[in-house]
Amino acid sequence: MYAKCGMIDEVRLVFDRAQERDEVSWNLLLLAYVRMGWPEVAVNVLVWMHRSGVKLDAFALGGILKACSELKDSEDVRMMLHGCVVKVGLDLDVFVGSAMVDMYAKNGGLEEAIKVFDCIPGQNVVIYNAMIAGFARLGNEPCPEIRIEAVRLYADLLQKRIRPSKFTLKSVLEVCNLTNAVRCGRQIHAHVILGGFEYDEFIGNALINLYAKAQLVDDSLRCFHRTPKQEIFTWTSMITAFVQDGHSFKALNLFKELLYLEKEPDQFTMSGVMNACSALSVPITCEQIHCYAVKSGFDQFTLCGNSQIEMYRCTGDLKAAKKTFEKISCLDTFSWSQMILSYAVHGHEREALLLFKKMFDCGVVVNKFTFLAVLIACSHQGLVDEGFRHYESMVSDYGFVPDVNHIACMVDLLGHVGKVADAEDFIMRSGLENDAVLWHALLRACRINGDKNRGVKIGEKLMTLEPSAASSYVMLYSLYMDAGKISLAMRTRGQMRERGMTKEAGISWAEFGGSIHQFADGDNSCSQKPESFTRLEELLVRVKQKTEHGGMNVWELGFQARKVGENSISKHGELLVVALGLSTLPNTAPVRVMKNQNMSWESHETLKLLSEGENREIIIRDPARFHHFSQGSCSCRDYW
Repeated sequence: MYAKCGMIDEVRLVFDRAQERDEVSWNLLLLAYVRMGWPEVAVNVLVWMHRSGVKLDAFALGGILKACSELKDSEDVRMMLHGCVVKVGLDLDVFVGSAMVDMYAKNGGLEEAIKVFDCIPGQNVVIYNAMIAGFARLGNEPCPEIRIEAVRLYADLLQKRIRPSKFTLKSVLEVCNLTNAVRCGRQIHAHVILGGFEYDEFIGNALINLYAKAQLVDDSLRCFHRTPKQEIFTWTSMITAFVQDGHSFKALNLFKELLYLEKEPDQFTMSGVMNACSALSVPITCEQIHCYAVKSGFDQFTLCGNSQIEMYRCTGDLKAAKKTFEKISCLDTFSWSQMILSYAVHGHEREALLLFKKMFDCGVVVNKFTFLAVLIACSHQGLVDEGFRHYESMVSDYGFVPDVNHIACMVDLLGHVGKVADAEDFIMRSGLENDAVLWHALLRACRINGDKNRGVKIGEKLMTLEPSAASSYVMLYSLYMDAGKISLAMRTRGQMRERGMTKEAGISWAEFGGSIHQFADGDNSCSQKPESFTRLEELLVRVKQKTEHGGMNVWELGFQARKVGENSISKHGELLVVALGLSTLPNTAPVRVMKNQNMSWESHETLKLLSEGENREIIIRDPARFHHFSQGSCSCRDYW
């Protein structure tokens, strides 16, 4: 009675006062400590029982084995308990065996768990659940061949005509998710329906995650709507699925629906919503989400703080990112790394490297993402010696294996200082010479350094690496045109047309006055465009009158040759958005614009002149980096 009520002191008092202590009273005392979540004390009671010559029963042993499964770094305790099980002759008991499998599996002892599992006769669904869940707990460790064993175990269970429970199905679905085995997951989904578990919230959540990871958002959404009791983790899974699949607007709308239904989000929900804001780069919405997070107390969580730094980094608000970083009470590795990256991509490379030094001095553990942020800072600043020093330290001092992103940074760094041949040699020695990302980085270096012949060769190589990518054809066409190889350029365009490939439309967008304004390059259909054309032309005329730039004005940078008009201006959607922002926002507010493609040189030079002529800060985010235009110069130092 006292044990079930959690009154452990009374339990112990009754036990100590008992004149005779039989096996039942000892086992009840042990289980009382197990129920209270005190496995260490329960182990001491077990030792006391052993020394007193008291026999353990299966129920008590199963309980303490289950409790000790939560103990970390306690291999000696696990071995002792296993020895006790064998000594009392319960090593073949299904109940005790299931608890032992669970204990080993939860602590990474899969080999021991498998040995115990194989020795148990009359295996039931409980022991299968413990074994399969052990494989699912491997998380993101690189051992897919071991996880396949979980699916084999599930097939073995079905072959023995053992009816799977919802816990079995949930664990198998988690394994399918970890191994990207969506085809197998669909088969398990059929078993879910046949077993009548389709409307279980835990299984529904596993199905949402499975389909979301495979970018099958429609299937995820169907599972979401079929889950009758939608707990907050189910909503979080669906929001995250939308973000991962590039449907951030839908993620925000789902969050609004969650609030409308008066459900309480948690820190993981808020992190997912902030990730949606990061993808969209909408400043006003970001501020609203930030306000909600502060009002609801989520700003105290490091996870939300980290997501918030990323959110402000992606919208171009470095000051807000820094303020968030300084307010996080418990900074972790990701907090420091996010702030270093924020400095690096916004043209504050020295601050990024100083913060990395401070991180190192504070004894904070670094990871591969930290080094990536540091290498980006070195690349943008052109610090070759320092960049290679950090790259070599990452490999030799920390034992990290560089991935394609680290190597691309080094290629970009060498290209930044004109060492294009060295950059190509670095790729060839990297072991990842067949990765298109690296050759794209080298191609950018060739374009900026005017190495046309090498650029054409790299473009042709990319065609072999990415034969179905339209961007490769567009790039090669431009390279041939720049090199004066007109016939080859026309042939490339013809191949593209024959294969039904089209160039991805350039889109520029910004958030002004509570609305998102979007312009597509070369599209004249937008109702706001005539007004934006007029504003841009007025701005250009004003800049022409005010600004001299090395003897060149904006007209001589290309617009005069193309006879300024709607057809030519519309090719630069970011200019139209900037024009709208300059005439809409307060005079002191920076204009923040996002673009899904790299800016042209012509547009880049025009924005430099506009920033000087209008005395305004203009911030453009393109795939290469952030460009902060101010007083006629850009933070990228004309390298992007």
